[in-house]
Amino acid sequence: MEITDRSRAQPKTAVIAAGQAGALEKAAAAVERGAVIGVPTDTVYGLVCLCQNAAAIDRLFAVKERPSQKALPVLLGDVRQLPAVVRPASQAPAQPLIDRYWPGPLTLVLPARSHLPPALTAAGGTVGVRLPDHPFLRALARRVGPLASSSANRSGQPPCATAAAALAQLDGRIPLLIDAGPAPLAQSSTVLDLSGPQPTLLREGPIGLKELAAAGIRPGASGEQ
Repeated sequence: MEITDRSRAQPKTAVIAAGQAGALEKAAAAVERGAVIGVPTDTVYGLVCLCQNAAAIDRLFAVKERPSQKALPVLLGDVRQLPAVVRPASQAPAQPLIDRYWPGPLTLVLPARSHLPPALTAAGGTVGVRLPDHPFLRALARRVGPLASSSANRSGQPPCATAAAALAQLDGRIPLLIDAGPAPLAQSSTVLDLSGPQPTLLREGPIGLKELAAAGIRPGASGEQ
């Protein structure tokens, strides 16, 4: 008779409803321990960890099987966290877009602060930042600090609009997944690079060229990030 060693079985991911008592505290405690967890956002479900924790960032790359040459964006809990991530002088040119579209599905690529872990920026000089329109995610980032992020799916697979879809790809790879129901937009954010002399659209998402033009921005296109 074959005996299965259950102690070697891959651990399952705990799924907690965002509205459950203590959900925010459990998520914050996990992130502060250096864990990578799954969370809801307004666009798609995401993987997050502390953006200042180099070891946690390495774990996020491993969980997602993401190529190391691809930088990670940062999610904020409040606009006041922005100077901790980007160079202060870079905020002024971005302010009209911040005022118009944050919180919301617009990621802005700006010059990064030099103290950020190299893996976060793929050893480059810029970082993508966003203030998501999701109360749980913003509350988490306000509590623990800005969060390195990526969509909650295996690299090369489609982003997930529900916790169930994220769990199907990542069960056992992360300790915790917060379920807040379907992501409202079910589409990855627009990514606009403001780090150069001319705005460049890296990925078109919920905020398209027409909306950007209404804000006075007519970017060139550089393909999907």
